[in-house]
Amino acid sequence: MTQVERIGPKGLSFIKMHGLGNDYVYIDRFTESALFDPVTLAPLLADRHRGVGGDGLILIEPSDKATAKMRMFNADGSESAMCGNGVRCVGHIVVSRGYSAAGDLTIETGRGVLGMTVSPVSSRVSQVRVDMGCPLLNPEDIPVDTASVSEPIIDSAFSVIGNHSEWWDSSLLDSRMTCVSMGNPHAIFYCGDVEKVPLEMIGPLVENHKFFPQRINVHFVQCQSRDRVKMVTWERGSGPTQACGTGASAVCVAGRLTGRTNAMIKAELPGGELELSWDMKGSVYMSGPAEEVFLGFWQGLVS
Repeated sequence: MTQVERIGPKGLSFIKMHGLGNDYVYIDRFTESALFDPVTLAPLLADRHRGVGGDGLILIEPSDKATAKMRMFNADGSESAMCGNGVRCVGHIVVSRGYSAAGDLTIETGRGVLGMTVSPVSSRVSQVRVDMGCPLLNPEDIPVDTASVSEPIIDSAFSVIGNHSEWWDSSLLDSRMTCVSMGNPHAIFYCGDVEKVPLEMIGPLVENHKFFPQRINVHFVQCQSRDRVKMVTWERGSGPTQACGTGASAVCVAGRLTGRTNAMIKAELPGGELELSWDMKGSVYMSGPAEEVFLGFWQGLVS
């Protein structure tokens, strides 16, 4: 492509979808053949004022390993290995477009091939249960600064928040941290009331801390019972999001490891609820909805 081109005379076809409000622009590469650079395109499409609007861009591509392949780009153009809400939506698309029958199928992601069960509710909505894979806890797998730690970070007093008690009531926020990778990195903090966490202040501080060489997703969790949590998320490369499927999976793991929650939980996120389970041995399982919002064509400029 030249320095700046339009994407074809008919535009670039896309599907707008969300999983509990965690919304992305999806491009079906089974049918859409236009050339573009996803790193450049993602911020343009994700712009909520001058673009389509969303938390990023997800490509659905043919795969020689699975039913389809997912590539996920954050709102800033950075690529991530995995998106839990996104992969549910990909499952819905491959079934609703006839690339697979409903029921069990597989999706290739940056963290490997994941199995799922897609149960259509309507032509626009599916309920999807996903095998999210085994959590990664070793510092080098997350990753974190291995020069500082060598053991898994579980309720660790190692603080990346610092002394900013002027931002919050310190009695409500536990600065101890648990770190989990679900193919992408997560830092979990527990608190007394998620509504009082200054997410816009603490989120970017933790995301960009030098302790995390690839940045990190940040979650604040309020335990309402051993079977239910409430959480808010600052997503790496996107900021506050309505829901984070890999983050909720990491929270399920953190709750078990720290003794706060049971094997099966419901996570209440700003966009709705996810059901999660982990037996402390194998995969984390996540169940939740995937919903189409609208179809469209993008005719903007792409470098």
